[in-house]
Amino acid sequence: MIRTVALIPRKYWMVALVIVALAAAAELAMGRHPICACGTVKLFVSTVNGPDNSQHLADWYSPSHLIHGFLFYLVGWIVLRWRPPGERLILATAIEAAWEVLENSPIIIDRYRAATIALGYTGDSVLNSMCDIGFMMLGFGLARRLPLAASIAICVGFELLTLYVIRDNLTLNVLMLVAPNDAIRHWQAGG
Repeated sequence: MIRTVALIPRKYWMVALVIVALAAAAELAMGRHPICACGTVKLFVSTVNGPDNSQHLADWYSPSHLIHGFLFYLVGWIVLRWRPPGERLILATAIEAAWEVLENSPIIIDRYRAATIALGYTGDSVLNSMCDIGFMMLGFGLARRLPLAASIAICVGFELLTLYVIRDNLTLNVLMLVAPNDAIRHWQAGG
């Protein structure tokens, strides 16, 4: 059952959208492709180890960004509960936007190539990166409206689904970036 909560006022959404625009501008200034270099825009790309991954509107890593929104809402609620939800949304958007810019920098792209199975990873298109921020914002909004048990079920469900389908998820992604493990890398590669 969805809880009835007051809408976040428009002024907070406007600030959040300015942050998204600034992140897009930063990525364009870094030389990121606005859309897939293939010249098309697809709704969903299911191939994880292909050139279209992280280039279109959504892919198998989109659920991890939705989960970011759930987690940012939870942390904001615990640490900044007395602050308006709009301020927490702005902070979450700023963190996600900063991560997207950092994630598409050479240092993180090279780290993905060295520590994970993403050997051919070249970074996100700006479109995909901004959609990732949008998925985080959607997760934040859902977490605000759904009961805690439903939020947890969605997060666990997406983690298990992506683990099963692509042998990767948010948990493994973070683990492999922070403390790479050869056994996990071998399993992810299909071994």
